[in-house]
Amino acid sequence: MEWRDYGTFLSEHFSFKVQKISVNAGFSCPNRDGSKGGGGCTYCNNQSFNPDYCSPRQSVTEQLEQGKRFFGRKYKDMRYLAYFQAYTNTYDDEQHLLELYNEALDVPDVVGLVIATRPDCMPDALLRSLAHLKRRAWVMVEYGAETACDRTLALINRCHTWGDTVDAVNRTATAGIECGAHFILGLPGEGIDDMMHTVDAINALPLSTVKFHQLQVIRGTRLARQLQAGEAVIMRWSVEEYAQVCAQVLRRLRPDIAVERFVSQSPDSLLIFPRWGLKNYQFMNLLRSSLRGN
Repeated sequence: MEWRDYGTFLSEHFSFKVQKISVNAGFSCPNRDGSKGGGGCTYCNNQSFNPDYCSPRQSVTEQLEQGKRFFGRKYKDMRYLAYFQAYTNTYDDEQHLLELYNEALDVPDVVGLVIATRPDCMPDALLRSLAHLKRRAWVMVEYGAETACDRTLALINRCHTWGDTVDAVNRTATAGIECGAHFILGLPGEGIDDMMHTVDAINALPLSTVKFHQLQVIRGTRLARQLQAGEAVIMRWSVEEYAQVCAQVLRRLRPDIAVERFVSQSPDSLLIFPRWGLKNYQFMNLLRSSLRGN
């Protein structure tokens, strides 16, 4: 069994090779600044997935140019998507947001935007502006949904519901904007049935892409402290067991949805668990073996 991958999805939109460059524009989140909650998601340490060149001390342009130099060494004719990744990238004054998005598109060879945000942070007015921005460049919104289980969302301090995700994805698709979503497998208290419930809920939405990755326990997070104190329970999979879970997800996932990834790897200095130590291609070999029933 093969699945629809992200490269295939991008090839349907671009006639040339594109690479995402992460941008940290210095935003916060409503579950960090007190407007909905404090402390952020229990598992979150943004350092764990921000590249070294990603710093809000640098302008959007400087971050993109640095990213271009990094990727340009490997691919001479690459074009780029500005990936507003860190925290909630629609959580600010609309005019300021549009200035940052347009600054990114002014950088040579940047041909589109991928905007990561929360499903409770997409006002209709901004969606209309993004639909207008589509006349200039390719635009995609990526919602951090994490799970379809409201019980889990409360437990991890997301401060939004699955209903918020359903509403945001439907409004984004209606606005004619490509839409993706991000999910974590193995969140505290969840079993296989919960994860399969999330896949069924994904299938009911007009999503173009999804990301899955394993729950990672990161130093300095509330989750790490909860686990140490015995206040949280998580699935402690081996990498082979996790590959089997991903195979179950793929067998159930709607086949037209492109899957961008199944694993994430935080810096070794921050990661507590799981410490599998596999390269991405090695995990993909395990996944294909699981799909064959080996």
